[in-house]
Amino acid sequence: MFQRFADSTSPDQGPPRLAALRDVIRAQGIDGYLIPRADAHQGEYVAPCDARLAWLTGFSGSAGFACVLPDIAGVFIDGRYRVQVRDQVAADFTPVHWPEIQLADWLIERLSGGAKVGFDPWLHTAREVNDLRAALAPKGIQLVAHANLVDAIWQDRPAPPMAAFTAYHDDLAGKSHAAKRAELAQGLTNAGDMVTVLTLPDSIAWLLNIRGTDVERNPVPHAFALLHNDGFVDLFARAGKAEGIAGHLGPDVRLHDEIAFLDALATLSGPVRIDTKTAPQIVADALDQAGIQTRNDSDPCLLPKAIKTSAEIAGARAAHLRDGAAMVNFLAWLDVEAPKGTLTEIDVVKSLEGFRRATNALLDISFETISGAGEHGAVVHYRVTESTNRLVRAGELLLVDSGGQYIDGTTDITRTMAIGAASDEHRACFTRVLQGMIAISRARFPKGVTGAHLDALARYPLWLAGMDYDHGTGHGVGAYLSVHEGPQGISRRAAPVPLESGMILSNEPGYYREGAFGIRIENLITVIPAPALQGADAREMLAFDTLTFVPIDRRLIDVTRLSNDERDWIDRYHADTVAQIGPRVDADALVWLEKACAPL
Repeated sequence: MFQRFADSTSPDQGPPRLAALRDVIRAQGIDGYLIPRADAHQGEYVAPCDARLAWLTGFSGSAGFACVLPDIAGVFIDGRYRVQVRDQVAADFTPVHWPEIQLADWLIERLSGGAKVGFDPWLHTAREVNDLRAALAPKGIQLVAHANLVDAIWQDRPAPPMAAFTAYHDDLAGKSHAAKRAELAQGLTNAGDMVTVLTLPDSIAWLLNIRGTDVERNPVPHAFALLHNDGFVDLFARAGKAEGIAGHLGPDVRLHDEIAFLDALATLSGPVRIDTKTAPQIVADALDQAGIQTRNDSDPCLLPKAIKTSAEIAGARAAHLRDGAAMVNFLAWLDVEAPKGTLTEIDVVKSLEGFRRATNALLDISFETISGAGEHGAVVHYRVTESTNRLVRAGELLLVDSGGQYIDGTTDITRTMAIGAASDEHRACFTRVLQGMIAISRARFPKGVTGAHLDALARYPLWLAGMDYDHGTGHGVGAYLSVHEGPQGISRRAAPVPLESGMILSNEPGYYREGAFGIRIENLITVIPAPALQGADAREMLAFDTLTFVPIDRRLIDVTRLSNDERDWIDRYHADTVAQIGPRVDADALVWLEKACAPL
């Protein structure tokens, strides 16, 4: 099924919904209410039934939250969404620049002592609630757990997803779920934990080698799980969703209805490990009320899930070659069609998805395709709709960020193309972004280095010109799982997690000039042991190996700005692209590919 292009909640729907919510807030005797983007599983993407923030405000970005007070309704968004939010929300909502402005400071400025702010304990993590309570307590402002007040006014709220879970074969995962459970159980035992609570869908999917369709574009199951230190797992899901894979799960994974989850928490023997960064507050409350000892530690699935098996890396390579051929077919088509002047942003999205589906291997796109022409390219996570759709015009840039979900891997790629003649300004900015991408691609670093250490490499060419971008340089990517995966990342705000061989990340610096154009170049890379160097000391070093093979628009490269090493890297990359992708495309696309990859 092709991507949909419906608009999100229109601005004129926001004011009456906001008024109705304020009526309920007053009736509950509280002074404000928090509406997060998150669902009970704290995933980045949510099912339609959990899209409360978008339903209330119209803002459809993948990160943010709202706080409704009697006289102001703030929508908190980071730098990726500051253009988008202004286009999507009504004037009744006030965009707030987060994290520069913290929620606690914003509330303290607007509320007096004794005020109460409600929240749904299923939708906020324990750490988030604890931190906010600690910041508000000195001012006498209370954070009060409450039933969901948006649900109380959402009369036509969609039903929750009910599709059954599926098994993910061991040969693709590279390890059986029995082996994974045994390894993690030993870790619990070593830490003195009796059981750990798992709430992240991709953690549960990875641990049990299962997949689901509960969230669009991300093949994850909505479930909760308890992993015991003997390797047994209690899996909680809506009735009918997991029974079909009982044979795959085996007798050591016990199935329960999700309504039994909270009651089951009260029966546990401690210490119980919970990850307060991901577990909803209601989990901490249930354990506390039962008097069960808890210990805060990371979800034990996060790091082993991030470090891919050799089978997962092989699958990722195969998926990227398949996806790269689809991208080359698309780009060859684009060079023919774009000069005609009739192509729209939606045409671009549909065509690209069509080329991916022509592989007969695409299971879904990995996120809503970004197709931003001209000024729309400056909206970092722009999503074209019927009302925003526009022609792709000569003399401007087209930014396309897209990806595919294949049974053997998840892809994510961005290319920025010149439509017609590129301006000198386009070329200068593009080349600085490209230099940053090359710097990450060529990076060599000691074991123990984190993504935060490397982030500046991508920004330095832009910083020299007084430029920057308001998003991370790279995020982790799953193995036929979520396209955004932690804990690894390349960002100033990345978690302090050392990069390890087998991790997959994106490499995507950019530059965005509001009202004019946007530039982003993105490949996926995997961490590998660095090749030996003559005369180097004995310390263990790591490097990146590129997974993505798709031409970079040579028309936008100002060769005079490149060093010899940068020029050589591009020529080698393009030669590798022809060698890897050439045999996978037809004769016409091959002619285009060889021209697009000609040496600089």
